[in-house]
Amino acid sequence: MSGNVIAANRLRDGIAVWLDPHGTWVDRIDHAALFADAELDDARAIAARSVGAQLVVGVEDAPAERTDDGRIVALSGRERIRAAGPTVRTDLGKQADAEVTDPLPLPAAGDVAAHARFAGIYHYDDQDRQFLKERVEQFRAQVNRRLAGELTEDEFKPFRLMNGLYLQLHGYMLRVAVPYGVLSSDQVRRFAHVARVYDKGYGHFTTRQNIQFNWPRLVDTPDILLSLAEADLHAIQTSGNCIRNVTTDQFAGAAADELVDPRVFAEILRQWSTDHPEFTFLPRKFKIAITGAPHDRAAVKVHDIGVLAKRNEAGEIGFEVYAGGGLGRTPLVATKVRDWVSVPDFLRFMEAILRVYNALGRRDNIYKARIKILVREMKPENFIKMIDEEFASMDPVRYRLDQSVIDAIAARFPTPPFADLPTVSDTFQQARADNRAFATWVRTNTHAHKQAGYISAIISLKPIGGIPGDASADQMDLVASLADRYSFGEVRVTHEQNLVLPHVRQDALFALWQELQGTGLETANIGLVTDIIACPGLDYCALATARSIPVAQRISERFAELEQQHDIGGITLNISGCINACGHHHVGNIGILGLDKAGVEYYQITLGGAADEQAAIGNIVGAGFSYETVVDAVEDIVKVYLAQRQPGEQFIDTYRRVGLSPFKEGLYATAR
Repeated sequence: MSGNVIAANRLRDGIAVWLDPHGTWVDRIDHAALFADAELDDARAIAARSVGAQLVVGVEDAPAERTDDGRIVALSGRERIRAAGPTVRTDLGKQADAEVTDPLPLPAAGDVAAHARFAGIYHYDDQDRQFLKERVEQFRAQVNRRLAGELTEDEFKPFRLMNGLYLQLHGYMLRVAVPYGVLSSDQVRRFAHVARVYDKGYGHFTTRQNIQFNWPRLVDTPDILLSLAEADLHAIQTSGNCIRNVTTDQFAGAAADELVDPRVFAEILRQWSTDHPEFTFLPRKFKIAITGAPHDRAAVKVHDIGVLAKRNEAGEIGFEVYAGGGLGRTPLVATKVRDWVSVPDFLRFMEAILRVYNALGRRDNIYKARIKILVREMKPENFIKMIDEEFASMDPVRYRLDQSVIDAIAARFPTPPFADLPTVSDTFQQARADNRAFATWVRTNTHAHKQAGYISAIISLKPIGGIPGDASADQMDLVASLADRYSFGEVRVTHEQNLVLPHVRQDALFALWQELQGTGLETANIGLVTDIIACPGLDYCALATARSIPVAQRISERFAELEQQHDIGGITLNISGCINACGHHHVGNIGILGLDKAGVEYYQITLGGAADEQAAIGNIVGAGFSYETVVDAVEDIVKVYLAQRQPGEQFIDTYRRVGLSPFKEGLYATAR
């Protein structure tokens, strides 16, 4: 027997619930009522009264049927996942309903000196901390008003989004900012604490260099934010139509090829954009990335504003600025709008771009509201002309970025107390020679450091068969401990969903590697085919149309053999669960987009994307593939590459040389 269930999320904790035959809400779909079409209007009226009584939010109908044994089973894949919990974490099930009554004690500070524990971390002062606490108490009042019925969901939604709180498939999701991807070990420990006390023991690192917690309860979020604020962390502007977290190169301040350390300017952008009175309610969300190295590791050309910090022949710092990039429904590479912006004019030029966008960006159509659409429809030359006119009209004295401000902020980024070491460590070289597994890990999971005798170590959050970007509370505690002992208490988050210890002595690297063994953090796959970027997809996200994590898991299992991965060489493989492209599939060398086709998941493949200084949007290969065949399709693509490549070519080089045709022929030669 077929019919419909009435589904919703419970207001206080976000848990998925269904209306039962008695008009109450139950947390198991097999206890729900199955309503015939003639009964739906009455059921909807009951649900509407529950919304008015502040019991549930997000009410919707979902097709279902009653099995021969009397169970209610959802007919859509989305509702089946809501009923059972994420398919990728079947051990967790649905959200627990227990009250948080006995929180674990807060983690102790690291056992290193304060100057080292905060090396490379922007120092908050009393004013910063007071601001965060006031924001938490403002949000606490808003939550209480919502629970009391003084605010409707529509009235409350902008407040929760501006504080990083989403309503997802199984409950609320809290997104916490990691400004330009830099963390202290104590902050990582605080994430572990939140994961243990208020979540289900893990967090998910994202392509915005943030962390997401997938199971918080609405009633607990003010306490979570207060706990985070005590560690100089917040969720401000991690959602909403505002300037989001400013991102940068994960090796900023450490990379050997860096011309300008972008962290100071990223912090200036963060402070300028936080609660900016003119740009708090933009036509749409707005993302800025900045880098200071010739090799773009921050994907600046696919952001609303992308900034390349550089030096002229006189050694002066300036900025090459791009605007109108972005992914999603209409992926576009940004347009260069200025080749050189001087430091004093930096914020004035940023503000000029935002002013033009804020004034002219579409507010009547969410799909055409991003700056990329404005630039495309105005034509780049007209957009640049308007920026230049707005820039010229602004008082250069009032908007001047003074050197005193730069110096004051730079002073809050203490230089680590590096030792005076030889350029190459004999101990390090000997360990590489003696241990093949260590040498393999060094080959992929390290990056050259500007300081003699040091190296940056990348910790993969992509174990074979694992969930890209996920880290357990125990793993976060371990990373914090390793950061204290090996990296001056500093951790970085990459937009590829991995972690970095930026300042490791070469002669200590082997010991670090040994401590990673057996923890799930030791995988030697950075930049290889199993280093997959993947959004949470339909396992968690209410907007998704298909699962992405299980596809990533199956691909990594298909290419599990490490020697095979190294033979394939450098390749980026990105997966998104919907057209919003949170998995950056458009700029993957191989991109996979999950879609819904008549209630069935299928996957569209793009090839040739890149997010570096040669940024490109991938080309759609052809018809999509089923969930069952998409992994075979990826393997066929790799086989074509291996057959076509010339010595020394990586995947993107071969693709650009031979074009789409050989890959298309290889993909569709066999009927699937």
